[in-house]
Amino acid sequence: MTTTPADITSLPLLPVPAVPAREHSHAAGDGVAFTVGHHFALPDDSDLGAVAEAAKAPLSVIVQVTKRCDFNCGFCSETLQMPDPTLDQLDTFRASLEGVPRVFLSGGEPLLRRDLPDIVEMFSGFIIGLPTNATRGVAMAPRLAGKVAFVNIGFDGPRATFARVRGDYDKVMTGVRAFTDAGLPISLSAVVLRSTVHALPYLCQIADVLDAGKLKLILPLRKGNALGLAEREFITVEEAHEAFDRLMELRVTHDWRPAVRMTPWTPATEGHMIVIEPNGNAQAWPVYNQPDLFLLLGNVLQEPITAIWDRYPYKSNHYAKYLGRSIYTTARGGT
Repeated sequence: MTTTPADITSLPLLPVPAVPAREHSHAAGDGVAFTVGHHFALPDDSDLGAVAEAAKAPLSVIVQVTKRCDFNCGFCSETLQMPDPTLDQLDTFRASLEGVPRVFLSGGEPLLRRDLPDIVEMFSGFIIGLPTNATRGVAMAPRLAGKVAFVNIGFDGPRATFARVRGDYDKVMTGVRAFTDAGLPISLSAVVLRSTVHALPYLCQIADVLDAGKLKLILPLRKGNALGLAEREFITVEEAHEAFDRLMELRVTHDWRPAVRMTPWTPATEGHMIVIEPNGNAQAWPVYNQPDLFLLLGNVLQEPITAIWDRYPYKSNHYAKYLGRSIYTTARGGT
């Protein structure tokens, strides 16, 4: 089976796994829905360009609540340190992001902030995704139960692969179990290197065993620690497509259930992310002709995201990526 970015698969709205306490709104407006595969979906016959141009705000924004991290991954692009934003500053971020359906409370490693549960409460009106390495999952999971839509855990493969490219497999897996024991839906996220492509089927099996909503695969970007990667570690878009096709064939054979998404870095995905740095700067990322791959759009301490969105030059790329039109995709529970 061959899957390309042009193949728009059906993304059904399946029952959301039960989590304690709070309910989350999974409607993003304009026909866009948020699925149990932890991604956005739009009916196949919708005009994506028209939807993007009509939108008043982005679908998803990454808010860096810290730049600190207790890992030092060789592929990490975000290594420039900044002071953490205060709770008052984060509250201004929150107010400025009104109209955005989903917010990733990201890092660095967000669980390093002891006040993270307070930050999560502050952003309770959004669909909250929480990217993390899970090393502090045991301490934080009970305090986050029922308060985030899903936890997105960096996880690159079985023990030996994981230990080589990321860190302590057992510590992270203990955190993963803490999240699942607390009833928090999880997804897994991996950076794909040439030396880790062979581990992708094992990673898909791990995601299936953990009942992950999604397995997200991305290629490394030449920024931060990744500037030190050997050139051979960067696979081409064509090689990424071939690896995804092989993985999807195995997915059918083994009936693996998590949704799978792979993002190749092409002109169709340029600038699709909007990252709010700890100082409030809103950056389009990745923008290939910029030395640090960031393009400054404005600052949410000074103006709302709607004003920044008005002059954002990558609206179509943003919607195309987050709705699975410019990347390789399969839906949760089927092909």
